[in-house]
Amino acid sequence: MSNVSQEHTGASDGPPPVRVAVIPDSFKGSASAVEAAEAMARGVREAYGERGIPVSVHTLPFADGGEGTLDALLGAWGAEPLTVETTDALGRPIRARFGVSPDGRTGVIEAAEANGLPAVADVPLQPRTASSRGVGPLVTELLDAGVEEILLCIGGSASTDGGTGVLSALGARFLGADGTELPDGGGRLRELAALDLGALDPRARTVRWRVACDVTNPLVGPEGAAAVFGPQKGADPEDVRVLDEGLDRLADVLAETTGDDLRNVPGMGAAGGIPVTLTALLGAEVLPGSRMVADVLGAGELLAGADLVLTGEGSFDSQSLGGKVVDAVRRLTPAHVPVVVIAGSVSVGSEDLRRSGVTAAFSIARGPRTLEQMQEEAVPAITWTAANCCRLLAPGRTAAG
Repeated sequence: MSNVSQEHTGASDGPPPVRVAVIPDSFKGSASAVEAAEAMARGVREAYGERGIPVSVHTLPFADGGEGTLDALLGAWGAEPLTVETTDALGRPIRARFGVSPDGRTGVIEAAEANGLPAVADVPLQPRTASSRGVGPLVTELLDAGVEEILLCIGGSASTDGGTGVLSALGARFLGADGTELPDGGGRLRELAALDLGALDPRARTVRWRVACDVTNPLVGPEGAAAVFGPQKGADPEDVRVLDEGLDRLADVLAETTGDDLRNVPGMGAAGGIPVTLTALLGAEVLPGSRMVADVLGAGELLAGADLVLTGEGSFDSQSLGGKVVDAVRRLTPAHVPVVVIAGSVSVGSEDLRRSGVTAAFSIARGPRTLEQMQEEAVPAITWTAANCCRLLAPGRTAAG
């Protein structure tokens, strides 16, 4: 599935080349995953080239299922983004991007392209009426393209509607007690009485769904979608109560329809509850984003054959070791293979680093720098740091030595 970039340098005869896998996340605000991978690869080739050591560099831009996953997958596939007319979380017209793998079998959507917070930051937030409906047209485009599976990355949403907007756009109807369809948003879900799936696009049930989720919150309750994530979407305490009751009622109706009560299942509260409706009605598989991306791109196979692994991200901290890209890379890499992290900043303590299985971590900062300076210098600084790492790890002496 993946389109791993590789390049060999050094003599064709003699010892086999050192196999270096370069598999970074983006450096947010500074370098995309593709740019970071290319920058690291330049540093690797520079360091090994100085010593005349043959090297085989394999680059694989990576992501954890959140922001930047679409770009990382497209970069790894060597594909261009596609766009479609849709609506934002408040129903205003926008254009949103999505992607299709070169073999046409896999489609990828970042839900925030349609229902994300940044797109509605220009007006007061509307937590009760914000909807995920805009994600639906992206799904329809992928179904029309004939994909066999849809990878849905759901972080950064502005809505708390339990994914009802997505399903409504695909033909499902969420009905009140009088049989009329409820308006978009989570604010009226307390009135939900029944589902009408008669007009639901049948292709939505035959395609394979994989939903990237990096939180374990349940749908409802003090750790649920409304209580934990509602305030950042503009919800005051009364909004949180209304939205939580609506999601609870949605769980009731889904359980009556399918026989499965998902309200307390970990992860169902992600992105305003989008996973619960997709799981209950479409059989979606919810899994950590980094695991999903690793599977799609074949990262495990690449890392299993490496002699050295370089990974990285903007900030290497304690969260990096709990399901993010660095964590996925170190878990997939054989224990005897060095894993080096290159990051904008490094705040992991030495004991945590030792326990993590990461060999070493280096910041790209070259002396005191402001954030703006580091962002401007990020790409060459990543190359410089990668080269120094490999000079340390590569055997032999430079030609001048």
